[in-house]
Amino acid sequence: MKRLDHYWYSYNPVSVALLPLSWLFSLVSRLRRCAYAVGLFTTKKLPVPVIVVGNISVGGTGKTPLVIWLARHLQDLGYKPGIISRGYGGKATEWPLPVVPQSDPTQVGDEPVMLASRTGCPLWVGPDRPATARALLATADCNILISDDGLQHYALHRDLEIVVLDGARGLGNGLSLPAGPLREGASRLAQADLVIANGPSTPGLETFGLTTLADYRMNLVPGQLINLAAPSLAVGLDYFEDQPVHAMAGIGNPERFFDTLRAAGLRPRTHPFPDHHRFREAEITPDDALPVIITEKDAVKCAPFAHRRHWYLEVSAQPDTGFIQQLDQRISEIGNG
Repeated sequence: MKRLDHYWYSYNPVSVALLPLSWLFSLVSRLRRCAYAVGLFTTKKLPVPVIVVGNISVGGTGKTPLVIWLARHLQDLGYKPGIISRGYGGKATEWPLPVVPQSDPTQVGDEPVMLASRTGCPLWVGPDRPATARALLATADCNILISDDGLQHYALHRDLEIVVLDGARGLGNGLSLPAGPLREGASRLAQADLVIANGPSTPGLETFGLTTLADYRMNLVPGQLINLAAPSLAVGLDYFEDQPVHAMAGIGNPERFFDTLRAAGLRPRTHPFPDHHRFREAEITPDDALPVIITEKDAVKCAPFAHRRHWYLEVSAQPDTGFIQQLDQRISEIGNG
């Protein structure tokens, strides 16, 4: 049986059948946002500026690599950033919680552990964004916060909104959940400060009017392959050039990861898994001797039972210069506000 997201990128009998639920979801989403806008629900403002990085569609858009880039960019500008996140997939019974590179991803989520490892920033997770932010500020010396995947968390006041789109998939069929991939309608993009698309647009997206939604572009640049069992061992992607490898990904858009390996000259045998999948050792240990390459987000979950045949690929976001210039101007404005 095909997963529901298979039907989100065209008009088809399944998406049409789900239209009534889609309309209901869209209505509730708009009413909720309006309730915050008119003051029916309270929005909490923090003593430091808050930058939200999020998306209006579900699935992988490249948001996490951009958060990593943004945290490092803020550090380069002289700021002391902290990060808050939902901790999606975490099974902890008490929130909020601090996250460090050694944290258990089954308790706090896989993406937060990856963010903590790559940025070195103070990081807390919890479903209540204002409470999570206050806990971080009470324990860390930060003068600016990044709210990861926080676009729809309106209880926390934001000073700057960055929306990330998938250049290849756009907004799918343009429909709200569950008939399409949208959390909020395309009109929401006009209210964001910066909209950036990950990768070039796919020809044909103009059918849904989606090719001109983003003013800026970014690319995900592959880095080194890091051995999970021996993290000090790193090689370039060309190390496995023209070789068959197993490629496994439990992310929102596994095909982007697989295409990266193909573009580098590898011959991946692909194994897509659902986003945030909890891997078992048997799943990443095929019955052969081929190398296994996984994503960095999956690596934080697989490290405890990895072998020397297991590698993960580091990727880094590379925004265009126009985005960086506009971002720096807005950061200067909110930092002096």
